[in-house]
Amino acid sequence: MLFISAINPLYSEDNDKRYAFSIEPNAGFILGQSLEVVYPTAGYHNGALLSELKWDMKPVFYFGIKADFGRRDPMSALGFFSSLSFKAGIPGVSGKMEDRDWQSSENDALTNFSSHTNITDAFFWADLSIGASFPVLSILYIKPFLSGSWMHFAFTGRDGYGKYARANGCTLDCTLTYKAPGCTSNHSTSNKPYYPIDYYPYDYSFDGQEVIHYQQDWLIAALGFTLGTKILSPFLFELTFQISPFAYCIAVDEHISRNILFYDYSSFGLFLEPSGKFSFLLKNFCFSLEAAYRYINLTKGQSYYKSTGSETFNKSGEAGAGLHFLDVRLLFKYQF
Repeated sequence: MLFISAINPLYSEDNDKRYAFSIEPNAGFILGQSLEVVYPTAGYHNGALLSELKWDMKPVFYFGIKADFGRRDPMSALGFFSSLSFKAGIPGVSGKMEDRDWQSSENDALTNFSSHTNITDAFFWADLSIGASFPVLSILYIKPFLSGSWMHFAFTGRDGYGKYARANGCTLDCTLTYKAPGCTSNHSTSNKPYYPIDYYPYDYSFDGQEVIHYQQDWLIAALGFTLGTKILSPFLFELTFQISPFAYCIAVDEHISRNILFYDYSSFGLFLEPSGKFSFLLKNFCFSLEAAYRYINLTKGQSYYKSTGSETFNKSGEAGAGLHFLDVRLLFKYQF
């Protein structure tokens, strides 16, 4: 380095160390819901939805790791950066799963409702971003970036109870079978008018039963930017916002008692994520508290179904998915 400095007076060891690599172990929780929807088809009402399932994540705790590469001081000069993170959730009970159906042919009144204990079986999440950093008047920096995200959630709904409206024409001595809540086999429960759900409904208990399995895999490509400042050093403040219409979801829905699997392929959900970060800097160490709100409105796409054990798929109308949750985490960073 002394030899290089002698032949190049513009060189310095400080320039050689203007970029740094850092590792950030972190832990946190998410608090929100995953959504599963089915859209009405011919023969049903003209309402917004035929079916909606809400899967609670209240809360899901996780551990993660994040790796960053970029300028040591983004307020000093133009630079670039990249970031890669991975989180893994802790399986466990995470609230309720609620299932609602609007199956009447004449109106969009509620016909079916059930509530179950929700168990988050799996939660994995990876983010990648790459961009540039621009100092502004030596008081703050701007970081525009491209990002990609993959999320995997798997749930089980078990126990709980159900409440089902009677199809118009059913007598009060009709019995309930869970495979087709409503009337006996002498009456169809699809594309029929229904009595109000509070008029002598069918009640059903699911105690001791696994009712449904559901999983989502999300792929998202987005644009974002970060505003940050260290003018109150050793404190660092950052605000970040991401947006994209390119949210794609592959979902698998297994109705255990009905022995049927649904596969949903939906896309073009609007993705939004504002976040804020507060950090305390101490030489090569950094302690941070970060909060983000991730939102994806309802996607839409083709749904297919098959019987459990069968290899034959059939079209099943249109379905979609959605997601919203608050993500809060603590991070500890060491910079090399």
